[in-house]
Amino acid sequence: MPVKGWIEVDDMHCKGCALCVSACPQDVIALNMDRLTPKGYHPAHLIDEGCTGCAVCAIICPDAAITVFREVPVHSKKAPESA
Repeated sequence: MPVKGWIEVDDMHCKGCALCVSACPQDVIALNMDRLTPKGYHPAHLIDEGCTGCAVCAIICPDAAITVFREVPVHSKKAPESA
C-alpha cells in the first residue's frame, strides 16, 4: 500500500511564489489561478492525488505556508506462533 500524503496551504502566508510547484518531485502542486488569497495572490494547491508527503514543498516555502500530512499504512501485528 503506497503512502498517501496531502498538503494544506495557509492563504494568509502563501504569496504565490511557485517555489513549491517547481520543487515538487511528484509534480502535483500548482498555483490555483481561480482563487486569490486575502492578500491578492494565487495560492498553491494540490492538483492530483500523487502526493507522498515528502515535505519538499514545505521545506522550500520561504513563508512556511505549507503544512504536510502523511498517512502511513498500519501493519497489523501477527501473534507469535506457539511451539
